[in-house]
Amino acid sequence: MQNKGFIKVFAIILTLICLFYLSFTIVGRQYNKKADAYAKGDLELKNQYLDSLSTEKVYLGYTLKQIREKEIGLGLDLKGGMNVIVEMDVAQVLKALANTDDPQFNQALQETIVQNRKGSSSDFITLFRQNYERINPTGKLANIFSITMSDRVSPTATNDQVINVLRQEVKSAADNSFNVLRTRIDRFGVVAPNVQRLDQAERILIEMPGITEPERVRNLLQGSANLEFWKTYDINELGTYFNEINTRSAEYAQNVRGAATASTDSLLTDSLALIPSDAAGAKIEINKSFVEYFAQPRFGMGGTNGPIVGAVAQNDTAAVNYLLQRYKDIFPADVRFRWGFKPIDQRETLYELYALRGDGSKRGPALEGDVVTNAKADQGHQGSAWEVSMTMNSAGASRWATITGAEKGKSIAIVLDGYVYSAPTVNDRIEGGRSSISGRFTPEEAGDLENVLKSGKMKAGVRIVQEDVVGPSLGQEAIHDGLVSFVIALIVLFIFTCLLYGFTPGMVINGALLINFFFTLGVLAAFQAVLTLPGIAGMILSLAMAVDANVLINERIKEELANGKSLRKALEDGYKNAFSAILDSNLTTIITGIILAIFGTGAIKGFAITLIIGISISFLTAVFLTRLVYEHQLERNRWLKLTFNTGFSRAIFNVYNFDFIKNSKNIILAIAIFVVISIVSLFTLKLNTGIDFTGGRNYIVRFDRPVKTGDIEEALQPVLGGSAQVITIGSTNQVRISTNYMIDNESATVEEDLISLLGQGLKDYITPGSTINDHIQSSQKVGPSVAEDTMKNAFLALTIALICMGIYIFARFRNWAFSVGTVAALSIDTYAVIGLYSLLWKVMPFSMEIDQTFVAAILTIVGYSINDKVVVFDRFREVHQLYPKRELRSLFNDSMNAVLARTINTGLSTILVIICILFLGGDAVRSFVFAMLIGVVVGTVTSLFIASPVAYAIMRKQDRKRQLEPQK
Repeated sequence: MQNKGFIKVFAIILTLICLFYLSFTIVGRQYNKKADAYAKGDLELKNQYLDSLSTEKVYLGYTLKQIREKEIGLGLDLKGGMNVIVEMDVAQVLKALANTDDPQFNQALQETIVQNRKGSSSDFITLFRQNYERINPTGKLANIFSITMSDRVSPTATNDQVINVLRQEVKSAADNSFNVLRTRIDRFGVVAPNVQRLDQAERILIEMPGITEPERVRNLLQGSANLEFWKTYDINELGTYFNEINTRSAEYAQNVRGAATASTDSLLTDSLALIPSDAAGAKIEINKSFVEYFAQPRFGMGGTNGPIVGAVAQNDTAAVNYLLQRYKDIFPADVRFRWGFKPIDQRETLYELYALRGDGSKRGPALEGDVVTNAKADQGHQGSAWEVSMTMNSAGASRWATITGAEKGKSIAIVLDGYVYSAPTVNDRIEGGRSSISGRFTPEEAGDLENVLKSGKMKAGVRIVQEDVVGPSLGQEAIHDGLVSFVIALIVLFIFTCLLYGFTPGMVINGALLINFFFTLGVLAAFQAVLTLPGIAGMILSLAMAVDANVLINERIKEELANGKSLRKALEDGYKNAFSAILDSNLTTIITGIILAIFGTGAIKGFAITLIIGISISFLTAVFLTRLVYEHQLERNRWLKLTFNTGFSRAIFNVYNFDFIKNSKNIILAIAIFVVISIVSLFTLKLNTGIDFTGGRNYIVRFDRPVKTGDIEEALQPVLGGSAQVITIGSTNQVRISTNYMIDNESATVEEDLISLLGQGLKDYITPGSTINDHIQSSQKVGPSVAEDTMKNAFLALTIALICMGIYIFARFRNWAFSVGTVAALSIDTYAVIGLYSLLWKVMPFSMEIDQTFVAAILTIVGYSINDKVVVFDRFREVHQLYPKRELRSLFNDSMNAVLARTINTGLSTILVIICILFLGGDAVRSFVFAMLIGVVVGTVTSLFIASPVAYAIMRKQDRKRQLEPQK
């Protein structure tokens, strides 16, 4: 083998990289165990322990926070927690930017709101434009937006130009919403949250592991953030008051310590020492005076000025808040204290506290942010530091001139969502409403401040359009089921490969599979991926599909040995002749994975990434590393008597001589009958469409005793307006309740109202002394707009996958006959799964919903099934090159017979793995793997009786046409 050195070096480097990144997971797990031992089941204590070490360097110069960020995280389906997609209210943005007196604008906006909430394949801005131009065909958007946005929209601007500006403004508002939500989540105290923008600009994904209070999170996320301008105090103006609070808090802390030491009255100790935190509701201990909580106190320091009280560690901010609230009578009535929104130190632990001065009789902000008409971040003259310019409307400009004139030499705090983003000093009275805010801004900080200032006018709130809440007990069960299915699937694979090829070749394959697993985990860790239950399924399936490459090679080696070649020559030719088929089959599967990654979301995207990595790694391990092992042993005169045959393989596999082309007619007839039956079923039984495509809510509810789904459904129908479907999930005491009742309701209390209705309907099944919340294990919500996008992406992904497969086959085999045969077979594979789901969903003992997971299964089937087609066509190409004058029918039959053993072996190995996952892998993936089982069986049949016969029929017509053409 050429390039042995390169392969060895590459494998060593990859091994070291994987070990490096996996070590973070090991170290992170060790500290997690220490935190568990310290907390003894108290989640609050555990979080405090981990937070206290978060900025300490504990491994290779990395802090614990950095280590935890580099771990392979567990998804919510394994760990429990909450996952939401929030959507910014674009209608609020447009209202703020427009002349809302225009009745046609208001009508178009209202219609767009209704369409968007019901679900549409177009974004909000596109829908709004379509509605406005339909209502007013000659209308100009510039007439509506040039009044309030004169600096960006001219009265003569075209509708295209106005729409472009509106898209920029929506993006700016979305950026600001992202920053606000990220800050809220960080302050909420969630361990390792994930906040990311989605492809659709106005949507944000938020994952919060370990959340047990979803209602608090909903309230936290959906509140609007208000921009305010506050006057401030100079810190030296409050010196006397800080001395007083320090004295009184010191006495308080001493009493707490004394009560705790004496262990006298426990009620007294609790009332003194334990008080709720402002952020996460956790309880903290007050054991220091006010000043002792400050790492960098500025009050009491001579010669200091400005509004900053000092800097406090994040873990101590709740204690400082409590003391300020407890002793608020010390300070003037117009004092308000607010924290800076971002840490000031490199370790990201210290936050500054600002002293604000309330204005007017309500002692509130001096100016609301809705007077801001525009803001822009830019560098100063000649490339100097970044600054942010701001303009206000006429009313704001007048008030701003008054404020800045009175506050000359002092700071004005810019406050968003209760946090101080900047507190620039007023140098002089500012007339005309145009201001420039300078400071030591980075480009990113200046951009954030620009978005903050723009948000004042927009005040764009967000609403939850998709939500998943998974209880910790379900997560633990998923981990157990996933691990059990994974281990058993590996054992079954190991035994099967040894039975096929003998102990030594079988263990070479098994070693390659273990290395594949190690490399896949390492690469996932390097990408800081999150491991989900579908991800584990993807890893197991990638291992099963990795067997295919090894089977191809070993079958070719057996062929070469049967032709009388020596073992060394058979190994060399076997690897060489199998290479093109392995390359083609792996590439087609990767193409499918890429399509899944592009159009999938959440766990499906994780599955796709895991599959892509696993298949890519399998190419390295099967084609190169196993060959290195064989060559190494043969060079040392070992393994010289390998036959790659066993009694088991000889007993069940022979030399085949089937006429597939002839027998395909019967198979095609059977398929035609099945298609007719399926069409009837699709019109009568229909499909069990999940809430991913229809919108709605799912609740998994666990009772203390077995229940009947019919009884539960009957109890819920009256309270849920007749909209309730109930199926058993896992065991007879656990059900999933699906409903689209009140899915269009935007009330802030709709979730509480629905759970209350569930409690009313199920009151006879709830354990005495418990509530319905004690029985709900997980909940899921999908809004209509998200469901519409999901359905669109699903069909688009499937269509693109089929087209890509056809194009790839044409590019590789240079004849459209192979492309038509492939697409025809893949279409039947897809339709077979859909048809059987229609026929069986009412009788199978598990959920068979048409949802995102089902679409992922279909696309995986497409990627897997095409392997068979590629292998057959690759062998046809090889035989045709050797025997160009052989009759076409004979070439196809010989090719299919030659690879039949490989097809059966690969199919069996995959089916064995799928069966392990089907029975042991848990309910979350059962529907997925059942679809895979159907796809593997049907895909094998269509490879032999559809793809090749169709290609044969077309090529035979091509040959006849060429024979009839006049010779030149």
